[in-house]
Amino acid sequence: MDMLEGHYESVYNARWSHVVEVPGGEGTGMEAYEGEPPQSWTYKAVGDTLEKDDSVEQSGAERLRLMVLTSDKAWPYSWGACEFIRDCYVNCEVERVWQIVKGDVNKWSSGHGETDFTPDPCVLIGTPGIGKSMAAGSYLLYQLLHYDAEKLPVVVYYIAEQTFLFDKTTKKLSAYLGKGSALDVVDRLSWSGVKGYIIYDVAEEVYRPSVGLPCNRWGMIVVTSPNENKYELWACQNLPLQIVMNCPDESDVKAMCVWEQRSKPPQQQAEYWREVKGRMDKVGPILRHILDEQSYDDRIEKCHETVEETISPETQYYTGLGNSTMWGGNSVFHWLAKVVRIREEACKGEFSLNLPISDHLCNKTLCMLARLMQQDDFNSLILRLKHNLVSKNMERCTVFAFLDADFITAIRHKVRELKRTARRQPHRSALEVYSQERPTRHHVLPPPHYFSEKVGVDCCVLYLPEVEDFPLLDAFFFVNSNPMTLVGLRMSTANEHHTTASTVRQFTECLAAYFNGWEELSRDMLWEIIYVQHADSTPMNDWQRCDIVNTDVVSEEEDQRIAAFWKGKVRQYQLAISPGDFRRDEALRSEV
Repeated sequence: MDMLEGHYESVYNARWSHVVEVPGGEGTGMEAYEGEPPQSWTYKAVGDTLEKDDSVEQSGAERLRLMVLTSDKAWPYSWGACEFIRDCYVNCEVERVWQIVKGDVNKWSSGHGETDFTPDPCVLIGTPGIGKSMAAGSYLLYQLLHYDAEKLPVVVYYIAEQTFLFDKTTKKLSAYLGKGSALDVVDRLSWSGVKGYIIYDVAEEVYRPSVGLPCNRWGMIVVTSPNENKYELWACQNLPLQIVMNCPDESDVKAMCVWEQRSKPPQQQAEYWREVKGRMDKVGPILRHILDEQSYDDRIEKCHETVEETISPETQYYTGLGNSTMWGGNSVFHWLAKVVRIREEACKGEFSLNLPISDHLCNKTLCMLARLMQQDDFNSLILRLKHNLVSKNMERCTVFAFLDADFITAIRHKVRELKRTARRQPHRSALEVYSQERPTRHHVLPPPHYFSEKVGVDCCVLYLPEVEDFPLLDAFFFVNSNPMTLVGLRMSTANEHHTTASTVRQFTECLAAYFNGWEELSRDMLWEIIYVQHADSTPMNDWQRCDIVNTDVVSEEEDQRIAAFWKGKVRQYQLAISPGDFRRDEALRSEV
C-alpha cells in the first residue's frame, strides 16, 4: 500500500469551467467560462433510468454544451499510464450517468429500509475511446467524494492492476497494486459496517471484476466496452442495471475544441474545430483519436485496412451491425462500429444497438459487403441499417434503400417529374406505377474490361457499378413495363446535374458490354432518371440538359443523335428522401 500525497485534494478540489452556445456568437458560436454553470441539464425518468429533458431549455438563451473539471494532479484513469490528463469533459451523457447513480445512492442512504436495501449494481457500456473511463469514471469519482461523508465514507476506484481507496473521513488516498490486498481491505471495511461505492474500470479483459464484488451493502458500477468477455461472469452473479452511454455529438466535440483553444481568437478556434470535424466525419466521434493528428492517421489507416482486407468468410463478423449483440472478440466492431442507446416499449431498461461508426466507413463497408456477402444476409443487413442509408453523407450507398419494400411504398408518391417544357404531358414514374416490380436483390458490376461473360437483363436486380466514377448513374434497375423501362438513380446534393453526350455514350457502351442483346433490347426502351436528394439539399426543380461538347471521342452526328434521344426518350424525376421514409405508418398514411 502507498499513500499518495496531494492526489485526494487534487481530485476533490477540481476546478469547474463550462462552455455555452452563444446565439449569434463569433467563430464557433461558443464561449468558455470559468466556474460551475448556473444550471446543468435536466433529466426525466424513463423506465428504470433517465433521459435528458429538452423541454425545459429556453429558446434564445445561452445553452450549456460542456462542463470541465480540472485536477492539477490529473485523474486515476491516467495515474498508472504514461498520459497526464488534467481535464475531465462532462457532457449531458456523462451527467446522465451520475444522475442515475445518485438516485440509487440517495435511496440507499435515506434510511428507509436501511437493513435491506442495497444499491443496484450497474454496468456502464459505451463505444471504446469516447470517454467512459476518463470522463464518466472520473466524474462519478468526483461527485461521490462530494457526497455526504457520513452516509458514504469510502469510494474505491479500480483500474487495471491498480486500486485507489479514497477515505473521505480522513481525506486520505491509498494505492494498492494487484487485486488481492485491495479486496481484503474492502472486505474488512464492509464487515465492519462501513459503506462504500466501487467504480470498476475494466481496462482490459484480463482485469475482469471479481464475482465477490460488490461487498455486502456496497454499491458498484462497472465501466466497460460492449465486450461481454470483460464482465460476463460478474454480471451473471449480480444482474446489474445496464446504462448505455452514447457517443458525444457534434456540439459536444465542438465545445471541447473551444475549451482546448480558449486562449485563441474565435477564428482560430473555428479553424481547429473544422480540422477535428473532418477527422470525426471519417472515423466517428472517438475522442481518443480525433483530437490528435497522429492518432487519427493511425486510426483511419487501420479502419480502411479492416474493410479492404475482408474476405468472403469474414463477412459473418459484420452481421452484428444493426442489432444488439455484444462485441466479444470481434475486432471488426472495434474499428467500424459504435453503440447507441435504444429502448423497447415492453421493457423498462435500456439496451445497446451496434451501428456503423461513421457514414464514411459505412459507405466503404456496404460497398465491400455488396460484393462479398450472401444476398439474403446483405438484404437483412440493409433492413437493419435502413435509417443510416438516408444520411446526407452516405453518398451512393443510399441506393441500397431501394431494396427495401417499405421504403419504396413510402417514396413512390413523392417522386416528382422534372419537365423539359411546361406543355409536355405529365408522366408518372415507373417506380410509382410498377412499385411491385422493385428490385429484390443487387448485383455489383465490375469495370467492363474485367467483365468476362455477358448476362441477361433481370428486372428484379439493382445494378451497382463497382467503380465510383461510373458514367451518368450511381445505380439502375429495369422495370418490366411495355416497353421496358430503365430506371437510373443518381445521388445529387446540388440543384442541377447536367450531363454530356459523351457521358451518355460511355454509359451505353458499358451496358452493351454487360448485357446480352443490348442493341436490340434498348431500341424501344424508355429511360427514367431519378435524381435522389436529401430533404435538406437544395432541391432540383429543372430539366437536366445533355450538352454537346466537341470531342474526338464522339462525332458531331452521334452527338446530335444522343441529344435527340435525351430530349425524346429520357424522363427525369426528383426525389427528396428523409429518415421518415422508412416508417411504414407514415407511408400508409400518405396513401390515404
